[in-house]
Amino acid sequence: MENILEVKNLNKSYDTFALKNISFTLPKGMIMGFIGENGAGKTTTIKSILGIIKKYQGNIKIFGLDNLQDEKKIKEDLGVVLDDMFFPEILTPKDINNIMSSIYHNWDSKMYYQYLKDFSLPDNKTIKTLSKGMRKKLEIATALSHHPKLLILDEPTAGLDPIARAEVIEIFQDFIQNEECSIFLSSHITTDLEHIADYITFINNGEIVLCKTCDELKENYGIAKCSEAEFKKIAKKDYIKYRHEKYAYEVLVENKKEFKKKYKIDVIDKITLDDLMVLMIKGEE
Repeated sequence: MENILEVKNLNKSYDTFALKNISFTLPKGMIMGFIGENGAGKTTTIKSILGIIKKYQGNIKIFGLDNLQDEKKIKEDLGVVLDDMFFPEILTPKDINNIMSSIYHNWDSKMYYQYLKDFSLPDNKTIKTLSKGMRKKLEIATALSHHPKLLILDEPTAGLDPIARAEVIEIFQDFIQNEECSIFLSSHITTDLEHIADYITFINNGEIVLCKTCDELKENYGIAKCSEAEFKKIAKKDYIKYRHEKYAYEVLVENKKEFKKKYKIDVIDKITLDDLMVLMIKGEE
């Protein structure tokens, strides 16, 4: 399977924080959810991929091209939504259409204005008069309207109500239907990722702690609920992390079928991404 994005041994150091050997690959036609708590390194990773941060160690390839050396070639096929709006607030959506049509060879004004209509966005009001949700919709419309092959999205559904989020998620699903396009999506709204992601990459304290397909997580991972006596019988190699709650132990396991068979523990809950994050970050080893 051909990879549309490759990150290998990405390292970036600051005074109080560092990315450490970040590596993952995103195949064509797939959506990767990128999760982690605030300050874990998601935005630093994304800015490195986009070449906004240029001084780092490691290799990043987009469409098989070096993200820094071939930046101009890559830009045409790359759609971006960042957590902070990057358009000057004095511009209107109509101004953005005029600007983008001079930047992108593949800019599609018809598509752009259709998105404005679908999102109920006015074309003649300045950005500063738009709500946070409307600004986010405008960014998404702009990112999609030059027919990119890869979307890199940082919190694209933040500030959107559930109906608008569902609408945007459907657009993202349509975007990858031709199996030539991919999405790298960072979000705190893990339920969105559970609906659409093919892969989950989890970063914590500047390190990748998990990179799995969603099918692997759903089928194999689970949270065993057991008593203290039952927990004491569990070998450390048979679980990832655990939490001691008031009335029971919650144990994160990587192979729930084998675990259940070995320890005869009946209650093993399906895992959500929120559960996974909490146990991986707050749990004990």
